[in-house]
Amino acid sequence: MPTYRELLAQLRSEIDEVDAVRARELLAADEPPLLIDIREFDEWAEGRIPGAILIPRGNLESRIEQIAPEKSRPIILYCAQGNRTVFGAKSLGELGYTDVVSMAGGYTDWKRNGFDTELPGGLDDAKRARYSRHLLIPEVGEEGQMKLLESRVLLLGAGGLGSPAALYLAAAGVGTLGIVDDDRVDASNLQRQVLHSTSRLGDWKAESAKRTLQELNPDVDVKTYVERLTSENVERILADGWDVIVDGADNFPTRYLVNDAAVWHEIPLVHGSIYRFEGQVSVFDPAHGGPCYRCLFPLPPPPELAPSCAEGGVLGVLPGIVGSLQASEALKLCLGIGESLAGRLLLFDALATEFSEVKLRKDPDCPVCGESPTITEYIDYVEFCSGAGSAAGARPGLTTTPHHGGRA
Repeated sequence: MPTYRELLAQLRSEIDEVDAVRARELLAADEPPLLIDIREFDEWAEGRIPGAILIPRGNLESRIEQIAPEKSRPIILYCAQGNRTVFGAKSLGELGYTDVVSMAGGYTDWKRNGFDTELPGGLDDAKRARYSRHLLIPEVGEEGQMKLLESRVLLLGAGGLGSPAALYLAAAGVGTLGIVDDDRVDASNLQRQVLHSTSRLGDWKAESAKRTLQELNPDVDVKTYVERLTSENVERILADGWDVIVDGADNFPTRYLVNDAAVWHEIPLVHGSIYRFEGQVSVFDPAHGGPCYRCLFPLPPPPELAPSCAEGGVLGVLPGIVGSLQASEALKLCLGIGESLAGRLLLFDALATEFSEVKLRKDPDCPVCGESPTITEYIDYVEFCSGAGSAAGARPGLTTTPHHGGRA
C-alpha cells in the first residue's frame, strides 16, 4: 500500500494544477472559472480569495452538483497548501467533471504573492452555530446570512398568516421584524395563530408576537405597532425603512392601502390569503416589472362577496402552509436569490393537496402602477363585514369566491 506522500505524488501526476499567478489570470477573464474553497469553516473565517464559494472537503462530492450542474464548467479548487485539492480534483474527475484544476500552494501561496484577500462576514461562533445549516447552502452561506441579519421585513398582522411567517423569518435570522396589529389574543385565534398561547388571552397580538419571537431568536429586533394600518400612519410606519412587506392583513381596506404604499415606496409585497381549504400566494413588485394587487383587482369587491373567516371558517393548518410560503418568498427577496412569485399566483387546495399556478401580467391601465395612474393618494375604503372582511381577491377566471386574510 502506498504512503500518503506516495499517493499524493501519484494523484498529482494525474490531475491538472496551476500556480497562484495563473489562477489569478484565469479568474480575471471575462468568463472566469468557478472558484471553490475546500477548507474548513475555521480556516475560511481567517480569510479567503474574493469570489470563492466554500464547500469543505468532506462535503465536496455531495454538494458539487448543486453548485456546478454543468460538468464541463471550468473549476479551480484551493485549500491551505494545495494538497487536499489534489484529492478533490481527482474525485471530481471521477464524477465526470472535465475541467478541474488544483491551485498549487493553495491560499498560503496566494497570500505570499500579495494578491487580494477578504475576510468573511462578522458572524461570531454563536451565530455560526445557530445558522450552520444556512452556511452550508451555497446560495446563502456566510454572506447571505449577514444579509439576512441586516434585512428588515414588515409583517401586517400577527394572526394566521403572520404567525408562521414571523416564526420562520425570526428563526432564519432576519435582523429586524416589524409587526402591525391592533387586535388582542382571543380563544378562537388559538386554533391556527401559533405565535400566541392560552396564557396570553387578552394580550395585544403584536406584543405577544414580540415575546415569542425574541424567545426564539434574541438576534432579532422586533418593532411593534399596536395600531391598524391607515392612510394617517402608513407613511410613519414605512419611514422606518423596510426591504420587504409580508401582507397577512384581514380586510380589504388594509390590503389595498398596503399595495398602494408598496408601489409608491418600491417595496416588494408578499401577498397571502386563505379561506376554508384554499390559499393563495404571490409577490407584487412593480418596481421590477411585475404586477401589483390592483392589476388583478382594481377596486375592492362589494361586501356581499367578502365573507369573513368567522362566517366561512378556515382549516387551522392552512395558514401555516401559506404563511410559510410567504416567509420563503420574503427570504429569497432579502437574499436576492431564486425566482420569486412575481407575475405568478400560486393556488393551494388543501382538500385535494394540489398546487396550481396562474400567470399574472402587469396592467398598463392599472390605476396605481400603470402608465397613467389615476390613484395617486391613499384611500381609506369603508370596512367590509363589520371590520372582519376578507383580505384577498378572487381567483381570476377560476372562482368568484374572495379569500380571507390571515389575521381573523
